[in-house]
Amino acid sequence: MPKALISVYDKSGLVEFAGGLVSLGWELLASGGTAKLLLQNNLKVTEVADYTGSPEILGGRVKTLHPAIHGGILARNTPEDFAQLKSLGWAPIDLVVVNLYPFEATITKPDVNLADAIEQIDIGGVALIRAAAKNNDRVTLVCDPKDYPSVLQKLKAGSLDQTVRSHLAIKGFRLTSHYDQAIANYLEGKGAESLTLYPVQSLRYGENPHQSAALLSYTEGGTPLGGQVLHGKELSYNNMLDLDAAWRAVVSFKNNSIVIVKHLSPCGMASADDQLKAYQDALASDPVSAYGGIIAANRIIETATAQAISDLFVECVIAPGFEEEALTILGKKKNLRLVQMPDLEVEPKVEYRSIIRGLLRQEVDFGDKTQENWKVVTVAQPTAAEMASMKFAWTACQHVKSNSIVFAQGEATVGIGGGQPNRVDCVRIAKQRAGDRSVGAVMASDAFFPFPDSVEEAARFGIKAIVQPGGSVRDQESIDLCNQKGISMVFTGYRHFRH
Repeated sequence: MPKALISVYDKSGLVEFAGGLVSLGWELLASGGTAKLLLQNNLKVTEVADYTGSPEILGGRVKTLHPAIHGGILARNTPEDFAQLKSLGWAPIDLVVVNLYPFEATITKPDVNLADAIEQIDIGGVALIRAAAKNNDRVTLVCDPKDYPSVLQKLKAGSLDQTVRSHLAIKGFRLTSHYDQAIANYLEGKGAESLTLYPVQSLRYGENPHQSAALLSYTEGGTPLGGQVLHGKELSYNNMLDLDAAWRAVVSFKNNSIVIVKHLSPCGMASADDQLKAYQDALASDPVSAYGGIIAANRIIETATAQAISDLFVECVIAPGFEEEALTILGKKKNLRLVQMPDLEVEPKVEYRSIIRGLLRQEVDFGDKTQENWKVVTVAQPTAAEMASMKFAWTACQHVKSNSIVFAQGEATVGIGGGQPNRVDCVRIAKQRAGDRSVGAVMASDAFFPFPDSVEEAARFGIKAIVQPGGSVRDQESIDLCNQKGISMVFTGYRHFRH
């Protein structure tokens, strides 16, 4: 009769799983609290203390740390190892079901102290995971309750083979690695931060064909951006970069919005009550650059919008959903990737960037949504319409590479300039995109003007209102020039560099 050792903190789904094992002829061996739960549910189980002849000691700190347990797990599939176990009165253990004390959940509590945290450092559970994972040639490790149904199904089908055991073992080693890193970070005063990555898929190549690439996820079983690819070719490395940029931008707007991105640069952003109009306005911002781009919507793609999109060559469309007819229309384009997102969240709330021999981490810039610190610094006061347009442009410019400049009419970009080493060139690029639409537009800048030359250019192009962080030692020169030209200017007090 095969033997399963069960010792878990998180008991969700356990009774059903253990019951399934019993029905398949398995013998259950469990530690104190786990054994009590199984007995309460009328499942036959032997307590670890009875099996080893050693009681739990030190208030439960030592339960499974015994040669009868670890010998049963680590015994190789050889006559010699089995004979030695038998001579000692012990038996092989074939399945180990274990999960760990909630150390990370504990240290995130506001009133936690060091003693509380230390008590949640699991010792026996980690040892069980490592032992079972090491001996996965014979032993199956289950360290995640989400795996109970699939493991039980494979046992019933007789398909729980070495490939499955190896996969579960790797999952166990990842878990203990992450767990130990969280403990080390906490004790070093770095909080709970640790970074564990799970492979999702290999990619055809990276930014260029000579570069190998892969997609990794922060969660086991992750998908591209956490969404679902409904249609089209496999996503490329560049597709996923552009999808990420487009999604971060579009969900920053509260109103019904469309964002179009090409090569990581937004080329059109618009909000409107009507989704089709938002798409048309975003496309009009820079129709040349939109060709072959990525389209993001923060509402379900409607049929009329899908029909309009189908007239343009685009690589991907990402949205929280698609109307049935919209999906049919876009599905006729064989290679068009359609990605459905589960929500409008940007997760995690921190972002990492690779540098030589290291990583940089920072909180995600979610903007200054309250806009409580905005201050009109010029004689000219912006109209209500100009203020609304500046609020839109200010949000839009946060998603353009610095030095970011956005021209907007209403709630739509008409010219975008960014990614240049000086700000005045970005103003000129925005003008080039906008053409005559710069006249009467508002302008947003992600950072202050070190010189008034950008304001001089904006005045020459017909800009009527400017929103920028302020904070330059030459702010007064820009204010004076706006006063001369009759331009209103608002300081936000926030900077939004994006490198």
